[in-house]
Amino acid sequence: MKTTLSFPHFLASIFALALISLPNFASSSHHDYQEALSKAILFFEGQRSGFLPQDQRLSWRANSALGDGWTYNTDLTGGYYDAGDNVKFGFPMAFTTTMLAWSVIEFGDSMPPNDLRNALVAIRWATDYLLKTVSQPNRIFVQVGDPIIDHNCWERPEDMDTARTVYAVDSPNPASDVAGETAAALAASSMAFKSSDPGYSDTLLRNAKKAFELADTYRGAYSDNPNVRGGVCPFYCDFDGYQDELLWGAAWLSRVTQDSGFFDYIQNNGKTLGAEENINEFGWDNKHAGLNVLISKEVLEGNMYTLESYKASADSFMCTLIPDSSSSHIEYSPGGLIYKPGGSNLQHVTSISFLLLVYANYLSRTSQSLNCGNINVSPTTLRQIAKKQVDYILGDNPMGMSYMVGYGDHFPQRIHHRGSSLPSIKDHPQPIACKEGSVYFNSSSPNPNVLVGALVGGPGEDDVYNDDRADFRKSEPTTYINAPFVGVLAYFVANPNPN
Repeated sequence: MKTTLSFPHFLASIFALALISLPNFASSSHHDYQEALSKAILFFEGQRSGFLPQDQRLSWRANSALGDGWTYNTDLTGGYYDAGDNVKFGFPMAFTTTMLAWSVIEFGDSMPPNDLRNALVAIRWATDYLLKTVSQPNRIFVQVGDPIIDHNCWERPEDMDTARTVYAVDSPNPASDVAGETAAALAASSMAFKSSDPGYSDTLLRNAKKAFELADTYRGAYSDNPNVRGGVCPFYCDFDGYQDELLWGAAWLSRVTQDSGFFDYIQNNGKTLGAEENINEFGWDNKHAGLNVLISKEVLEGNMYTLESYKASADSFMCTLIPDSSSSHIEYSPGGLIYKPGGSNLQHVTSISFLLLVYANYLSRTSQSLNCGNINVSPTTLRQIAKKQVDYILGDNPMGMSYMVGYGDHFPQRIHHRGSSLPSIKDHPQPIACKEGSVYFNSSSPNPNVLVGALVGGPGEDDVYNDDRADFRKSEPTTYINAPFVGVLAYFVANPNPN
């Protein structure tokens, strides 16, 4: 049932807001969100693989992996290294791309023109590569680089002499997860480029449909394939099943094309593909919460009530984030940070903050609030929870530390990142071989190259962060931590005090 914000509900929301107040830290409540946004986008230039352009701004990086794809006699150069290593993992790269594009779709209007331009450049660096991964009939390239060999070395991407093994999945072997996420990435990106580059937008959409067809025709998880399993697991195994990526890809194609066929797919396959399993996760492996929020737009703004179950699941997810809701079950650190065990915790914080803001926008545009059983929650409340997470990341936390490299006066100096921790090829042109980098890895000195804008994995559940290169769960940046944060920061550039 639709709920408008009556006066009693308004009071209830104010009361809920008081209950939700998480700890405040005095370091700085007036963050420069525009500076943080510019830097969050700049980070992606540090992750680039391939031939770097003249306008590359992180100048300590240089060309790398220029032979990628040669074993298949195809060009697989470009794209992004996922984290602090030199492997191109297709599954998280596609998710990163989807989130960058979704950031532009929802919040691009809030971005200063230069940031919007740079965000589109960051998306295109990924989509140009993703187009190559689906360029051959009935085949998708899912990874370049042998991670076991790569992780055994500590060397700059520019020096790489490890095996650039290409991992491909040929039908009828399935890769529904990677192909479905690639379809989502290309579809969302086609929407992001619609006004600035309609020709490129059409190319992306055409290939999104092709990727989705591959995903849906041959159903199964890519990491079940013995030919790729050894390379993708345990790093980016499909742990949660491929069904959510099929729905996610279809949902994006439905939004971009307004084609009733994709709408019917989401409606008819929801039960069989597990849409009603209320899974409160959103990240590179599990799309459920994001899927529910995305589809809720059609229910809230398009009156597509046959998809009501997706909105109910989105409501349920949001209520788990409200500390005083009867269905709350998200853990917060003593300092107020969303915490999920497992490492790279900020990936959860940034993606959940993004969903909070997107859902708040959908609700407020239709003058609705959220009923969490014992309390009624306004869109403003959702935005304020997101703001606390953002401000924590930028320095309002018990350590008084910004978890964005290069933002603020006190940020991580010893991140787990090969290119950042080794001398630049510009300063040290001689190659640094596989094991020769160990002396830099083991050094207690700060990294010589600042990977501006990188968000690290973040502190533990006790709010403690030891600036330790070896502790990769806390000190390693990843593209999929940063991607949703681009949209989050864009919102706060335009709305620094959401009241």
